[in-house]
Amino acid sequence: MTQQGAVLQGYNNELVKCIEDLCMQREELNKQIQQAEEERNKLQHEIQVLSEQLERVCENLAQKVASRNELDKILAETEAAYMKILDSSRTLLNVLKKEVGSLRHSPDLKPNVT
Repeated sequence: MTQQGAVLQGYNNELVKCIEDLCMQREELNKQIQQAEEERNKLQHEIQVLSEQLERVCENLAQKVASRNELDKILAETEAAYMKILDSSRTLLNVLKKEVGSLRHSPDLKPNVT
């Protein structure tokens, strides 16, 4: 019977050792889980911060694009009006040159010599 008691004691010692090993593995796994959860929380916070920054940048970009589009429209209208002014100025200059040329050939404008 003492031999069976010794065998049983050996089994018991092995069983206790296995349970202790499992407990240590569980503790280590709990530490890893806690670290992973902390990392996840940190990353989620960073994502939230970056998302807010992205939203602000997108809004700012949209405003700048709208302003640029408005400036492009104003610039195109101004350039078109300026081209009309240039065309009118050229036409006026041509008419004026013709009038001056015809006045030079008019007998009424010849210099009076006394």
